[in-house]
Amino acid sequence: MRTMQRWFHGSACALLLLAITSVAFAAADIPQGPLVSTDWLAKNLDHPNIRIIEVSVNPGLYERGHIPGAVNFSWHRDLNDLVRRDIVSQENFEALLSQAGVGPDTTVILYGDTNNWFAAWGAWVFDIYGVDDVKLLDGGRAKWEAENLTLSTRAPEYAPTDFKVAEVNSALRARLPDVLAVVEGQSEAKLIDIRSADEFQGKIFAPPGVIELAVRAGHIPGAVNVPWVKAVNEDGTFKSPEELKKIYAEAGVDGGTPIITYCRIGERSSHTWFALTQLLGYEVRNYDGSWTEYGNTVGLPIENPAGTVWAAK
Repeated sequence: MRTMQRWFHGSACALLLLAITSVAFAAADIPQGPLVSTDWLAKNLDHPNIRIIEVSVNPGLYERGHIPGAVNFSWHRDLNDLVRRDIVSQENFEALLSQAGVGPDTTVILYGDTNNWFAAWGAWVFDIYGVDDVKLLDGGRAKWEAENLTLSTRAPEYAPTDFKVAEVNSALRARLPDVLAVVEGQSEAKLIDIRSADEFQGKIFAPPGVIELAVRAGHIPGAVNVPWVKAVNEDGTFKSPEELKKIYAEAGVDGGTPIITYCRIGERSSHTWFALTQLLGYEVRNYDGSWTEYGNTVGLPIENPAGTVWAAK
């Protein structure tokens, strides 16, 4: 009888432990959807199925302090081709993710500086190369720092994998001929210029403090202007899908026709691409050539309401 009592007592303890473990595991389940909150990530930094990746543009920022466990992907060196004006090659992308220990069951969480623009570029590149489970840290590095959450200077090391791209989705990328087809009325796609109103109007060539890369000011004919900042709250988090739908609908964009986003070099437009595709489910291509390519191409028409002339005294 005593043996039976011990067995029941042991079994009850085991079941209780299993129940507690199950509750704890459920609490740590990775959130559904394309976004992860700073609160969830701060509580789950050691989750075995995630890989945190910082994509920042300012040099030395990662080294001065980053989210614990985060791997560093340089936007300049890692996600762009160093020889061609292009995104990172498939071969180099596979090597990059293999070195970071990303496997087929890994959930990738991207974040970065400068309003998550370059992290969104990363999400776009990951999507092109068919990485299914990719999320943005809502609010990015700025929100993490504003909440005084933990930063580390230690670069982590993970066991390498043999990551392979199964399929390349080139349909997520717009090229100059795709944009020109819209300008010439051969395509029904909507062009969204997500730069500031002053850039769109041609009052300035580039944001203040940024190197001027175009010889003409203005915008692509037929484009509507919805600055990227309209998609976010004061803390940098994305507005709700309902709010986003209203914002873009007011500009005549409701998702009924394909969309092409562009900016100056493609990073801010990646942020809007993310909002429109991942949060609203619209069909969107990002034109990473953007105004730097279009505005500098000989023979193409532009609209320049402000009439600003390059290098004019």
